[in-house]
Amino acid sequence: MITQSRFTALSLALLIAATLGSPAARAAGSAPLDPEVLHLQTSWDSLKFGMPAGDEQTRRMNALGEEADAVAARHPNSADALIWDGIITSERAAMANPLSALGLAKRARDILDKADRLDPAALDAGAPTSLAVLYYRVPSFPFAFGDTAKARSLFEQATKTAPDGLDAWYFYGDFLFSEKQYDKANEVLRRALTLPQHPDRALWDKNRRMEIQDLLTKVGYKR
Repeated sequence: MITQSRFTALSLALLIAATLGSPAARAAGSAPLDPEVLHLQTSWDSLKFGMPAGDEQTRRMNALGEEADAVAARHPNSADALIWDGIITSERAAMANPLSALGLAKRARDILDKADRLDPAALDAGAPTSLAVLYYRVPSFPFAFGDTAKARSLFEQATKTAPDGLDAWYFYGDFLFSEKQYDKANEVLRRALTLPQHPDRALWDKNRRMEIQDLLTKVGYKR
């Protein structure tokens, strides 16, 4: 049986950011986010890191997911819109009951796969990063589609494509920790902490770095 705790780990945190949830802020000099996509990003940041877990957070995340679906439908060829729709859908999977979680996770995978085909570099490799998180955190066959080999390949792609992508390095480190590759995880996580801060996403940046520090402590206990 697929337990709810397994899917709770899908909190990406992404942005899934990234993101489900989450990709890093846009690089200096790049085109600004579409206002609708920027709204999804800032709303996810606030819900993910600015309010306690519980029924109200879940309700608001589901409502944001409906908005994200609509934005993606209006912009089907926008990797940015699809990435945020995928991240928020992943977050909804993390909060859902076991009966709904797998369906949402599969839907997030399909959305992010399309985004990856459109532009794997968009939003600091947000699509391959978020896909990789799904592949290593959902159960494997016959229960679901988890695949650690795919996850590893996607993380290697993401960190190469977006060397300054905070989420790419953080989640890669978390993956390596889950694979008991503690020395490599330590190296990757310390690399993440050297990356420039993102003042335009201060809430996300602060909390993600705290998560990295916490994970480094756990890594230290294992080395």
